[in-house]
Amino acid sequence: MSPATESTPSDGVLLDTFGRRAEDLRISLTDKCSLRCTYCMPAEGLAWLPATAVLSDDEILRLATVFLGLGVRTIRLTGGEPLVRAGVAGLISRLAQLRPRPELSLTTNAIALADKAEELARSGLNRVNVSLDTLDRERFHSLTRRDRLADVLAGLAAAQAAGLSPVKVNAVLMREQNLAEAPRLLAWALGAGYQLRFIEHMPLDAEHLWTMEGMVTADEVLEVLGRDFELRPVAHRGHAPAEEFEVLDGPDRAGWVAAPGGHRVGIIASVSRPFCRDCDRLRLTADGQLRTCLFGHQETDLRSALRQGATDAELAELIRVAVRAKPAGHGINAPGFRQPERPMSAIGG
Repeated sequence: MSPATESTPSDGVLLDTFGRRAEDLRISLTDKCSLRCTYCMPAEGLAWLPATAVLSDDEILRLATVFLGLGVRTIRLTGGEPLVRAGVAGLISRLAQLRPRPELSLTTNAIALADKAEELARSGLNRVNVSLDTLDRERFHSLTRRDRLADVLAGLAAAQAAGLSPVKVNAVLMREQNLAEAPRLLAWALGAGYQLRFIEHMPLDAEHLWTMEGMVTADEVLEVLGRDFELRPVAHRGHAPAEEFEVLDGPDRAGWVAAPGGHRVGIIASVSRPFCRDCDRLRLTADGQLRTCLFGHQETDLRSALRQGATDAELAELIRVAVRAKPAGHGINAPGFRQPERPMSAIGG
């Protein structure tokens, strides 16, 4: 990737030196989670952030307003598990009243979603992404260290009934755990009308046990799916992280329910097929640090500036400077790559 001609972005545009425009903001509401997934964190959990370190609703609203003024169009609320934070529906309602009105989505493990889906939809949430790696109860218990599969499935159904569509399901596949279950997951999603996306296991685990050799690649996923399904690549991807495939044929086709966009499956291959060239994402951690790359080591402290009385213009300039310094790529495949110290639960996917 070659740097674009250097320029100073005006209000309403966040450009980095490679010509990428940042329009998608992920906001982590908490680093806490109600599951203990083996590929994410230890059984005992982590040293959670103190309450005083976490951004308040008012602080999130203030920063979101600044980001929207700089051209951000979509906001995704993440965690940890965002639904363990009290008052999420109220925060969503306030975000939905901002102008320009952002598209609002939420990434969740869905354990608490069945009781909250309707309220979230009424508050202005547009859609949800649900993390689910298996349909087998014992395997779910083993992977998450919690026996809550029934709650997740109920949460998915409630989200669909509430109109939080398209309902997207994200599955991380592991060779010795659930890779063979990939066709079953796809058949289930097609029958329920959910959009399934397989995600490569990324180097963001708290215990730093990830290895390139142990990761299931996109090619392996496609090989396993190809035994049961006929897939055709979808040409246009844009800034979406998922490479999509149209599902042309497969088992029980008559029972498939078309989700918005049709019968498709996505693969997010951040490691083996990086899409850094088209990345339009920024991340705001629960403690108010701006990260321009999920795998980066640099953070810009917006919380301290906010609490020390920075004006909107000063906050906007901090954001512009951070975006201009965004690297060309994450460098996972480059010699000397170091995994970020902060795990996914602390960053906000």
